[in-house]
This record gives sequence, C-alpha cells and structure tokens, in this order.
Amino acid sequence: MRPANDRPLMRGSRGATTVGAGFARRAAEPESPIGGPKGTASLGGPQGEVSSGGPQGEVSSGGPKGASSLVGPEGEALLRGLVRDVPDFPRPGIVFKDITPLLASPVALRVAVSALAQQAAAASRVDIVLAAEARGFLLGPALALRLDAGFALARKPGKLPHRTVEARYQLEYRSDALQLHADALPEGARVLIHDDLLATGGTAKALCELVQRLRGVVVGCSFLIELSFLSGRERLLPHQTHSLLRYDA
Repeated sequence: MRPANDRPLMRGSRGATTVGAGFARRAAEPESPIGGPKGTASLGGPQGEVSSGGPQGEVSSGGPKGASSLVGPEGEALLRGLVRDVPDFPRPGIVFKDITPLLASPVALRVAVSALAQQAAAASRVDIVLAAEARGFLLGPALALRLDAGFALARKPGKLPHRTVEARYQLEYRSDALQLHADALPEGARVLIHDDLLATGGTAKALCELVQRLRGVVVGCSFLIELSFLSGRERLLPHQTHSLLRYDA
C-alpha cells in the first residue's frame, strides 16, 4: 500500500483512498426536510439551517456517529449515498471516494455545509477557515461564509505570489510541504482547519503548524469524511476534530 499523499491507498469495496475533486452543477431540486422529528435538516429557510428538533433547533456537535446526530439517519443516508465508490481508480486495486455527486446536489451540499458549520460553531468562535489545496477549497469557502468568517488558503510551494511561511510533513516515501501567505492570519486569529477527508492527518497537522507559525489559535479541525481506522484524529491532538461521515473500515 503506497499512498500518493497522506490519504492512503486502501483495497476492498469499503476502502477509501481519496476524494474526487469537482464542481457543483446548478440543478433544480426541490428543497425538502430530511430526517424526521428527532433529526430534521430543514432546508426551506433562507439559510438552509440544519436542525435536530427541539424548541431552539439546537444541534449536537457530533459524537461517534458524526452526521446522524446532526441531520438524522435519513440525512446521513443521503450524504453517504452520494459518496460514490469508483473501483480501480486511479490504479487497479484502489477504490476512489468520489464526492462530485454530493457536490452536484443542492440539497446534499446545503446539508453538508450547514452541518459542518454547526459542528464548528458549537465548539468555538471562528475568525478564519484555513484549507489546503485542492479539495479543501471545495467546501472551505462555503463553510467560512456560514460561520461569518474569512477564508485562507494553503498551497504547494511556488503557487502563492506573496511572501510565505512553510510547513513540511512526511509521507510514507517522501516529504511534502504547504505554504501560506505570511499575512494571511492576524495574530491571535481563531482558526478552523478544514479538509474534505481525514486519513493519517499529515496535511491537517501541517496546517496547524502554519497557524502556530503565524501566532494564530487552532480552535478545531473539520472534515467531511474521516477514515477513522487510520487514527488521524490522534495525530491532531490536542485539537478538537469533527467529521460528518466516518468510515471504520
């Protein structure tokens, strides 16, 4: 098993290697509630709020089941059903986790972003969402918008035009690096780390190091998908880690 990045290559129909990049198409889908009395994603309002029921529509910040405690079992089934397994891509024996169907559904996209935002808001105030190229850029800006926060982007060396700081991280057979503009974060900024998928945690840990270099404060790490059997969240301690969809095998 040789990972091309910090998302390891896994075999089998339930294994996940990476998550596909893509764009959200505009489609006319009716807005509808998902879930039920104990777990409703109410999408009819102007903000597409996710509610778990109760008089104030308060939402749990997660737990072992991730999305189920936020949007109910039907909402979680919706999201999981739109994460497509693509066998033997990009090479034989690899199962590719493709989120383009989720991104293409206005309902599922709204549910995912709303739930991620409420997970983060329940834990702490956020000033900046920081994400790494490229798939962190898919949901990161939308998440920042929902949190009334700014968005900062980390890129591979040589991609940013202004003065940068750099954090290197080790992969199985090589090292890699991420850079961030040196003025991307004001001192003391409360920063939420975001990526589409948490595997071994190398990328997210490098993002945490960049925040610390600029004297910001990491208030949490947020992921759409977590491969929990790889124990990436342990590598990110003591920071809080939240994910919507957890895969245990």
